[in-house]
Amino acid sequence: MSQMNNVQVPVSPAMRMPRVRKEFWFVVIGAALWGVDPLFRNLLLQHMTSTQLVFLEHILLVLVAAPVLWKNRADLKGIGIRQLGALLFVSWGGSAIATVLFTRGVAYGDLNAVLLLQKLQPIMAILLARLVLKEALPKSFGVFVAIALAGTYLLTFGWTLPFGDHMEFIKAGNLYSIGAAVLWGGSTVMGSYLLRSMKYETVTSLRFTMALPLLFVMVLVTRDAWHLPTELGPIAGVTVNLLLQALLPGLLSMLLYYKGLSAIKASYATLAELSFPMAGILINWLAYHLGWLADKQVVTTAQITGFLLIWGVLYLISRQKQSANELPN
Repeated sequence: MSQMNNVQVPVSPAMRMPRVRKEFWFVVIGAALWGVDPLFRNLLLQHMTSTQLVFLEHILLVLVAAPVLWKNRADLKGIGIRQLGALLFVSWGGSAIATVLFTRGVAYGDLNAVLLLQKLQPIMAILLARLVLKEALPKSFGVFVAIALAGTYLLTFGWTLPFGDHMEFIKAGNLYSIGAAVLWGGSTVMGSYLLRSMKYETVTSLRFTMALPLLFVMVLVTRDAWHLPTELGPIAGVTVNLLLQALLPGLLSMLLYYKGLSAIKASYATLAELSFPMAGILINWLAYHLGWLADKQVVTTAQITGFLLIWGVLYLISRQKQSANELPN
């Protein structure tokens, strides 16, 4: 009997379920944290410009990043011309310019439209992943992209057309959002490239640190007046919001994002980022019911359908196996 109990029954490949990749969900959670961004950013924009806000945010982030860079200084020795170019794209393009463009999009455009247009990122990221990283896409990937983008559309606009005419589309807020989407999509690919030779903490720290000098120059060039509050109550409100803005959708989100990106393909990661508009619209709805927003926020059938479509795609992608030659190295 003891021998029979030790007999192992072979399991056929068809009976094995692919394991959900936790790294994929790190990217999902990191991107979802970006959805809380407008809650803090809208209040702060009442007291400063987009460039000033992103500059102050990066000062706080660099204070946290500096000790990490010192600890991981060995990663800096192997930086070559290609790595430097990728770092400049990620820091100047993705962390500085794209964040300023997105902030201006929030200030001048419709928030739902800004969130939808951000999802042009997958198109940019998938194209660059093929060209720069030579990533091969699975057969069903195109279907996943189409379903996920359809879900994003429903989540944002429901069953209606987003823009009545081309002039309504060509608004400052929408154009700012498109520019941010292109830069962030490229940053996904460049970040994946950097993670082949650096720790994710190092890439995150360099992203913020290298962006700060450019933002300093941008603040000097624009010469916008500062309108910071002078009373104790408003000062405390701005300080708390700025800290939360920097640490939650800023630092924590990027640490989770790059930790996940270090183990999955950039083309997969860019679809995981679709959790961003889902979280943003959900948080807007919750903020209304908690009394933080005056505008009425109603969850519609179309939005529920969009949620289900996006989460279904994210779940299916997370369960897909990736062979060794598909993973970042």
